[in-house]
Amino acid sequence: MERRAATAAIFEPVRAATTFEETVERLGTAIRIGLLAPGSKLPAERDLAGQLHISRSTLRQALTTLVQSGHLTSKRGRGGGTFVSDAPPLAESGREEEPLGDDAWAVLDERVALEAGAVILACERAREEDIARLGELVDTMAAVDDFELYRRADMQFHIGVAEAARSPRLVTAMTEVQGQMSALIARIAHPEQVLTRSNEQHGRLVGLMKSGSSGRAVKLMRQHIEGTEHILAGLLPGR
Repeated sequence: MERRAATAAIFEPVRAATTFEETVERLGTAIRIGLLAPGSKLPAERDLAGQLHISRSTLRQALTTLVQSGHLTSKRGRGGGTFVSDAPPLAESGREEEPLGDDAWAVLDERVALEAGAVILACERAREEDIARLGELVDTMAAVDDFELYRRADMQFHIGVAEAARSPRLVTAMTEVQGQMSALIARIAHPEQVLTRSNEQHGRLVGLMKSGSSGRAVKLMRQHIEGTEHILAGLLPGR
């Protein structure tokens, strides 16, 4: 009975604010812990989107991410559909090979601490030229249509927040953690609407730093980086 209730929870409606990220997390985690068994078939796309209360386009993006990560496979033709892989990655906690690294959670935690601390100090210390530079990076991310270019500007933005904090050590640490995050972020898909929402948050962060609103900036920064954590939580071993 407990297992049936847990399985049913996988297909409850997804929160609207992070539909793509939470869908990847929920399905990925269910596969990793065995609630969705290897070889099992997911409900039809229309039915699954309806159960999760998300659009079919968002569902397709989440499924594509999980296919790319090796958690799902897609088959066409009669008897086709979306299936859990016969040997999904990270399905067993004791596997010797951890494609995303044993310290991935430590990297995510370090990022939270650094980003929060950096934005607090940036709200207190940022100069006009810092705010202008960050605004230019927001504009760059809004204009590019290539993820590699977007990611490069994204890293520069977060390192720029640390630079605005006027702390050389924080800049060094932020540079290192952004490099470590790139190895994780490279494993997941980034639909256009997710990047657009992320960059809208960048723009709001610049405004909050300009006004010195550190409390609101920290809260927004936490929401900003939580999206990536949602996706990776479905692909990483549990804590």
